[in-house]
Amino acid sequence: MLQLHPEQIAQRLDQLTELSVELGRGAAAGMLHGGDITPLLERIVLVAKDMTGADGGTLYRPSADGRSLEFHISINDSLGLRQGASAGVAIGVPGVALWQDDGAPNLGSVAAYAAHRRVSVNIDDVYQSGDFNFSGMRAFDGHYGYRSTSFLTVPMSDHEGELIGVLQLINAQDRETGLVKAFSATDQRFIEALAAQAAVALTNQLLLRQLEQLLESLVNLINIGIDEKSPYTGRHCQFVPELTMMLADAVHATTHGPMADFQLSENERKQLWLAGLLHDCGKITTPVHVVDKATKLETIYDRIHLVDTRFEVLLRDAEIAALKAQLASPAQADEITLALREQQALLREERDFLRHANIGGEGMSPADQERVRHIAQRRWTGPDGAERDFLDANELENLTIRFGTLTDAERKIINNHISVSIRMLEALPWPKHLQKVPEYAGGHHERMDGKGYPRGLTREQMSVPARLMAIADIFEALTACDRPYKKGKSLSESLRILGHFSLNGHIDPDLFDVFIRSKVYLAFAHKHMQPDQVDAVDEAAIPGYVP
Repeated sequence: MLQLHPEQIAQRLDQLTELSVELGRGAAAGMLHGGDITPLLERIVLVAKDMTGADGGTLYRPSADGRSLEFHISINDSLGLRQGASAGVAIGVPGVALWQDDGAPNLGSVAAYAAHRRVSVNIDDVYQSGDFNFSGMRAFDGHYGYRSTSFLTVPMSDHEGELIGVLQLINAQDRETGLVKAFSATDQRFIEALAAQAAVALTNQLLLRQLEQLLESLVNLINIGIDEKSPYTGRHCQFVPELTMMLADAVHATTHGPMADFQLSENERKQLWLAGLLHDCGKITTPVHVVDKATKLETIYDRIHLVDTRFEVLLRDAEIAALKAQLASPAQADEITLALREQQALLREERDFLRHANIGGEGMSPADQERVRHIAQRRWTGPDGAERDFLDANELENLTIRFGTLTDAERKIINNHISVSIRMLEALPWPKHLQKVPEYAGGHHERMDGKGYPRGLTREQMSVPARLMAIADIFEALTACDRPYKKGKSLSESLRILGHFSLNGHIDPDLFDVFIRSKVYLAFAHKHMQPDQVDAVDEAAIPGYVP
């Protein structure tokens, strides 16, 4: 076999060095763009062909079940064939079986042999070789009028010896005469070196993809835990990232106004999506009776039923007292009965009032709060025979909550979830391309005027993605119809509230403008809101928005 001149060897070393750089960059690019490294694999085949002067090259990849080698890329210059990879032409040739029907390894195919034995196979002339079954190759030659001669088949294994591919070159050509020749021993060594480099790149890419899948699975694991703990929060953790990305894409596509220059890279999109999935991860530590507190008196159970029982005791005691009074003064029986009815009617009215107060809502008037305090001063006798106030201090505090169902202490517990989320996320060793996830996720309760929490950041201190998520988080919470403590608001009312938020420094007015102008709100509403919530919206009437 002819050996290479020193300058040819130097040229091939340069090619290997250049390819090594390409493999590193290509693997990184594949990681950032969904793990697609097919163009990189095609480049490997092309460099191998050029390095050896081969007329054709094929790259096999193991099938998912490990039973066969599948054609991934196939190129032949003389025949003008380019299949698989970027050519977009499917390879209609069946794969090469790695195992026989009886379970024995298939050693009759040169590609399968190289895969099993993990050795290179260099054949000068396949028509003169009796070591392997080349019936498929002969059929190919007959179909295309081609003459296969020299073959070089090199296996590709990862660091653990697992097969990740087989590179096969056909018909080495003399660069001066164009005649087909055998692959030299130097050719083989260079292609083995190239295959080793390619295997490292492929292995690294597969490992990176597996790590990404592990990360995504861990994110889902956290959300499953939150969902099992509180299905209402679980739904929120699914819809907020979706709405965030809808708004992000709309802002990215904006060509006019203050957001016209904003662009979101694929890497930033990935980080924003992960941040959306994890933005409430801290709620996994929040007590369920606080997260899902549907009424003011609810803890593990709704204590309004205890209050009802006390009213029953008062009604009973009033009746017993009336009966005793009638026995003592029969002549006043009618007056006593009338007084009893009035007293019991008042008790039932107070019971119904407390039941209504327990529901919570947008606002409780000072007069209603004072009435609760008045009822609390009633006296009743408990099972232990001791007389006490009708409502204890905790019940009184809860039943006089002005907005919603949470006390100040419980609201602090809820608000603490974002601090916990930030601590959890910042504790993770995020790789460089995901380091913005904690910042994106941690800002959805901040306000543009610096009055938000937990860090009191202002608009200028927040990135656009973090400001995006704040709008998505609020809008989803307003429209959610599955919360135990409130009803889902209509679309028009939600936009009215959000509009006021854009005027009072709560959310970014520029992003709110895109949210309305691009009708992101409507696309989300049609997909996830109840039909009776999606009412007609007069955009001209939305506060803070100018059509």
